[in-house]
Amino acid sequence: MSKIDSEKSTEIHNVPSVGYGEIQNYVSNRTAQGMPALDALAQADGKNAEKLMEEAQANLELVQETGYAPELRRNFGVISLLGVGFGLTNSWFGISASLVTGISSGGPMMIIYGILIVACISMCVAISLSELISAMPNAGGQYYWTMKLAPKKYAPFWAYMCGAFAWAGSVFTSASVTLSIASSAVGMYMLYHPDKTIQTWHVFVTYEIANILLVFFNLWEKPLPAISKSSLYISLLSFLIITIVVLAKSGGEFQSANFVFVEFTNGTGWSSSGIAFIVGLINPNWSFSCLDAATHLAEELLEPRKQIPIAIIGTVIIGFITSFSYSIAMFFCIKDLDAIYNSNTGVPIMDIFYQVLNNKAGAVILEFLIFLTAIGCNIASHTWQARLCWSFARDNGLPGSRYWSKVNPRTGVPVNAHLMSCVWCAIIGCIYMGSTTAYNAMVIGCIIFLLMSYAVPVVFLLMKGRDNIKHGPFWLGKIGLFANIVLLVWTVFTTIFYSFPPVMPVTAGNMNYVSVVVGVFGAYCIIYWFARGKKKFITAEDREAKIDELTHQLSQQISHIEVVLSHKNDV
Repeated sequence: MSKIDSEKSTEIHNVPSVGYGEIQNYVSNRTAQGMPALDALAQADGKNAEKLMEEAQANLELVQETGYAPELRRNFGVISLLGVGFGLTNSWFGISASLVTGISSGGPMMIIYGILIVACISMCVAISLSELISAMPNAGGQYYWTMKLAPKKYAPFWAYMCGAFAWAGSVFTSASVTLSIASSAVGMYMLYHPDKTIQTWHVFVTYEIANILLVFFNLWEKPLPAISKSSLYISLLSFLIITIVVLAKSGGEFQSANFVFVEFTNGTGWSSSGIAFIVGLINPNWSFSCLDAATHLAEELLEPRKQIPIAIIGTVIIGFITSFSYSIAMFFCIKDLDAIYNSNTGVPIMDIFYQVLNNKAGAVILEFLIFLTAIGCNIASHTWQARLCWSFARDNGLPGSRYWSKVNPRTGVPVNAHLMSCVWCAIIGCIYMGSTTAYNAMVIGCIIFLLMSYAVPVVFLLMKGRDNIKHGPFWLGKIGLFANIVLLVWTVFTTIFYSFPPVMPVTAGNMNYVSVVVGVFGAYCIIYWFARGKKKFITAEDREAKIDELTHQLSQQISHIEVVLSHKNDV
């Protein structure tokens, strides 16, 4: 065995044999009282034994197919999973938060038709991701699929690049959501102080404070499913309240259908309306991004092959219904579009509320509902980015992976990965101090990094042949093939056109720096790979070499639990 292989073997071996799930939690509580581990399982009552059996069987399937040791508790269900998926994507909130980008690129009409276009494309993305996760459930998501689908010679490099871009996309997403929270908070203050002007540092300081405070929600696993459900309910309830109140308070005075669906208002400075429209698509595109979030909870579910596709497809459907109806309602209620362009709050949606209600307190209350929704979105984003970082680090995809790949045995979550990701969010927030269009760059970085990470495994899926892999319960045949092609075309399209400056003429302050960010990060990844990464990265073959050992350990657990269940049934 070579030195490199020896290092990898040692790293793989030094993982918990049964993980930190319900089984390990139950056993550790008993062994702490002096009871042998195997005897502890035999002491489980019928209800506990059934729960342990479900998790043990799910863990065994994970081990037999991938060689990964189970380390997370399987406490998420479909609703809590949808809470993470939709709570993060949160399309109607995304329209509200990034309205300033879209409304200046074509006005209401651009956003309305942009939602229709992007929702259709997002359904293709959702179908592609759902097919892959149903066939190969793993917390690594797209980088793991790449490892399994790419030719053996190239699989490690492309899996590494895919994982790096996916994690970068998650961090940029968290940064963009945190910035929307900060902008909302500062905007609510500015509404009461129309004589003041927002300073860059106001938003920056608020951003950093919000980033620190929201760290705490993802330090413990036990409340996360409940928090995720709450985020889903808060989002949907806020959507209903805001839509009903704004429509009711308009008093029948609405804009014309021509204003909402036909008029094109180009405030970007681009002479080409087509380019202005494309630049404006960033707004609805961000509102349907991050669809892979649910895939990275695959090892925290009992039936990931069935449950995750439901969450992903459901996210797009709910997202379209809420964002499309919400946008139409808000745009019909606009009183003065020019006033929104010239507002000092930096929060166009709140300006719409104020125009309709003609009451600052009422506008702030409605904006506060969006603020609460944004907090839920940020918590879901932290859950997602922590799982991405942890799963990538357990295969040595990051510098210092031995720290980021640890699951805290007390809290049941990858705390180190979570904290490290949040530190990078804080660093990315500093970009805002150097450019007033930083928010736009964060949004675009999120979109491009993630689409690239989706495209890589899909390319190798088509090269390998869609019928040459084992299909999961969710598989749509020719529809899936069409969805794959749309995803790839859309990735190329957005990578090119979303790198254009958002406004003209271009200055150092309003330039779109996303191409620089993607280029620099891509160059770093390649350099790191050849300098160190390829020596340390753990491949699918390395993992699968541990299948027999881990299968034996988990089979022992199942055997003891079966004895308990059999005994209880006999009684």
